[in-house]
Amino acid sequence: MSHGGRFGRLKGGNVGARADIERGEGIAGLLSEPRRRRILEWIEEEGSARVRDLAVAFEVSEATIRQDLANLEKEGHVTREHGGAFLNSMRAQVHGFSLHHQINMEAKRKIGAVAASLVADGETIILDAGTTTTEVATRLTQRQNLTVITNALNIALIMGGVPGFAVHMPGGQFKAPTLSLSGDKSVEYFRNIFAGKLFLATAGVALDAGLTYPSFADLQLKEAMIKAASHVYLVADSTKINRSSFTRLGALELVQTFITDDGISDADAQAFEARGIEVLIAR
Repeated sequence: MSHGGRFGRLKGGNVGARADIERGEGIAGLLSEPRRRRILEWIEEEGSARVRDLAVAFEVSEATIRQDLANLEKEGHVTREHGGAFLNSMRAQVHGFSLHHQINMEAKRKIGAVAASLVADGETIILDAGTTTTEVATRLTQRQNLTVITNALNIALIMGGVPGFAVHMPGGQFKAPTLSLSGDKSVEYFRNIFAGKLFLATAGVALDAGLTYPSFADLQLKEAMIKAASHVYLVADSTKINRSSFTRLGALELVQTFITDDGISDADAQAFEARGIEVLIAR
């Protein structure tokens, strides 16, 4: 694959993203190991990354980024090519139609069951891409006459074969690690629809940092999804609580209901509720 093909510039939220989409905390001051961990999270989300984009985003030199990528390659996570690096497991994930973050699955299944119980026959819903939202999808196949809008190819396949379901997808650029469609076309699509409920995924959720994600690319897409729905349900297992990733979508008040597992502490649950967010605990 050519240099430009594998490492094309990010669409729908690049390193020049709008000012109201903020970075996570302390990017410029990250030590090498935390920075490499976040670079790996970025590549696990996007499938690949350009040296120049990473250098701008992390506010370090391109030489430093090349050294970071060399270390990640030595550890077996990525393969470097001229201008960037790509995720080693990406081809196997696409061929197996599997998502990368297959951890805490029992908690995610419980969250999926609670989230699905909130959907009635005949509703129009949006399902974000992700392992937890996939668990929501698998538990909705017994509903009747749902209209499902999703950017996730695996979710579309789960629900597309159910008689009476109408499944809609945006156009856009394929993201292999998340089996999803992204980019400007996807953003524009969601700006022109309306749904009753959105089930939103996140990499991190914290009182101070809000909703955070591994890279810039999907921020405008998630923002458009939020604006398209009358009620936003955040679905995230308790390991995501008090964790921040690279980029910040916005404050917690973007969501109305947070569905998580019983690993959440009483103090954290009370803190979310004090911010006006309903907390539903899957047990």
